Amino acid sequence: MINEFRRARRRKAPDTILVVDAMTERVVGRIGNLSETGMLLMAGTPLVDDALYQFRFSLNADGGDEASIEIGAHLLWVDKASAPGQVWAGFRFIGTTEHQAGSLRAWIDAPGSRYE
Repeated sequence: MINEFRRARRRKAPDTILVVDAMTERVVGRIGNLSETGMLLMAGTPLVDDALYQFRFSLNADGGDEASIEIGAHLLWVDKASAPGQVWAGFRFIGTTEHQAGSLRAWIDAPGSRYE
Protein backbone atom coordinates (compact mmCIF):
# COMPACT_ATOMS: atom_id res chain seq x y z
CA MET A 1 0.00 0.00 0.00
CA ILE A 2 2.78 2.46 0.81
CA ASN A 3 4.24 1.87 -2.66
CA GLU A 4 1.05 3.35 -4.14
CA PHE A 5 1.78 6.64 -2.39
CA ARG A 6 5.41 6.61 -3.52
CA ARG A 7 4.33 6.50 -7.17
CA ALA A 8 3.00 10.04 -6.98
CA ARG A 9 5.18 12.64 -8.66
CA ARG A 10 7.04 14.67 -6.03
CA ARG A 11 7.94 18.31 -6.72
CA LYS A 12 11.04 19.65 -5.03
CA ALA A 13 10.27 22.82 -3.05
CA PRO A 14 12.03 25.69 -4.89
CA ASP A 15 11.79 28.04 -1.90
CA THR A 16 11.31 27.74 1.83
CA ILE A 17 7.78 26.55 2.57
CA LEU A 18 7.21 26.57 6.31
CA VAL A 19 4.88 23.98 7.82
CA VAL A 20 2.90 24.90 10.94
CA ASP A 21 1.27 22.48 13.37
CA ALA A 22 -2.32 23.76 13.26
CA MET A 23 -2.97 22.57 16.82
CA THR A 24 -0.02 24.37 18.48
CA GLU A 25 0.57 27.15 15.91
CA ARG A 26 4.30 26.33 15.98
CA VAL A 27 6.52 25.90 12.95
CA VAL A 28 7.43 22.22 12.65
CA GLY A 29 9.80 22.50 9.70
CA ARG A 30 10.00 23.11 5.98
CA ILE A 31 8.94 21.09 2.95
CA GLY A 32 11.64 19.21 1.04
CA ASN A 33 9.29 17.84 -1.59
CA LEU A 34 5.55 17.54 -2.02
CA SER A 35 3.13 15.29 -3.87
CA GLU A 36 -0.66 14.98 -3.92
CA THR A 37 -0.39 12.16 -1.39
CA GLY A 38 2.33 13.30 1.01
CA MET A 39 5.49 15.26 1.72
CA LEU A 40 9.08 15.08 2.83
CA LEU A 41 9.60 17.45 5.74
CA MET A 42 12.84 18.77 7.25
CA ALA A 43 11.68 18.99 10.86
CA GLY A 44 13.35 20.95 13.64
CA THR A 45 10.98 19.87 16.40
CA PRO A 46 10.46 16.44 17.96
CA LEU A 47 7.91 14.22 16.20
CA VAL A 48 5.94 11.31 17.62
CA ASP A 49 6.45 8.06 15.70
CA ASP A 50 3.35 6.87 13.77
CA ALA A 51 1.34 9.92 14.94
CA LEU A 52 -1.32 11.94 13.16
CA TYR A 53 -0.80 15.68 12.66
CA GLN A 54 -2.81 18.60 11.35
CA PHE A 55 -0.51 20.83 9.27
CA ARG A 56 -0.91 24.17 7.53
CA PHE A 57 1.28 25.64 4.79
CA SER A 58 0.97 28.01 1.84
CA LEU A 59 1.88 27.36 -1.77
CA ASN A 60 2.64 30.18 -4.20
CA ALA A 61 0.74 29.58 -7.43
CA ASP A 62 1.28 31.08 -10.87
CA GLY A 63 0.21 34.70 -11.13
CA GLY A 64 1.16 35.46 -7.52
CA ASP A 65 -1.86 33.69 -6.02
CA GLU A 66 -1.33 31.81 -2.77
CA ALA A 67 -3.09 28.58 -1.83
CA SER A 68 -3.41 27.91 1.89
CA ILE A 69 -3.49 24.20 2.69
CA GLU A 70 -4.59 22.72 6.03
CA ILE A 71 -4.33 18.95 5.91
CA GLY A 72 -4.10 15.85 8.07
CA ALA A 73 -0.86 13.88 7.85
CA HIS A 74 0.36 10.52 9.15
CA LEU A 75 4.05 10.24 10.08
CA LEU A 76 5.44 7.20 8.24
CA TRP A 77 9.16 7.43 8.98
CA VAL A 78 11.93 9.62 10.44
CA ASP A 79 15.65 9.73 9.60
CA LYS A 80 18.42 11.87 11.06
CA ALA A 81 19.52 14.83 8.95
CA SER A 82 23.08 16.10 8.73
CA ALA A 83 22.10 19.32 10.55
CA PRO A 84 22.11 18.98 14.35
CA GLY A 85 18.64 18.80 15.90
CA GLN A 86 16.89 18.21 12.58
CA VAL A 87 15.35 15.15 10.95
CA TRP A 88 13.87 14.19 7.61
CA ALA A 89 10.31 12.92 8.01
CA GLY A 90 7.98 11.27 5.52
CA PHE A 91 4.26 12.00 5.81
CA ARG A 92 1.20 10.59 4.02
CA PHE A 93 -1.75 12.95 3.69
CA ILE A 94 -5.09 11.80 5.06
CA GLY A 95 -8.58 13.19 4.53
CA THR A 96 -7.63 15.29 1.51
CA THR A 97 -10.52 17.23 0.01
CA GLU A 98 -10.93 17.64 -3.75
CA HIS A 99 -10.20 21.37 -3.40
CA GLN A 100 -6.92 20.65 -1.56
CA ALA A 101 -5.98 17.98 -4.09
CA GLY A 102 -6.61 20.47 -6.91
CA SER A 103 -4.41 23.11 -5.25
CA LEU A 104 -1.64 20.57 -4.67
CA ARG A 105 -1.93 19.26 -8.25
CA ALA A 106 -1.74 22.78 -9.70
CA TRP A 107 1.38 23.60 -7.67
CA ILE A 108 3.05 20.26 -8.50
CA ASP A 109 2.32 20.57 -12.24
CA ALA A 110 3.38 24.23 -12.53
CA PRO A 111 5.77 25.01 -15.42
CA GLY A 112 9.44 24.97 -14.47
CA SER A 113 8.98 22.53 -11.58
CA ARG A 114 11.76 20.12 -10.58
CA TYR A 115 10.85 16.60 -9.52
CA GLU A 116 12.41 13.91 -7.34
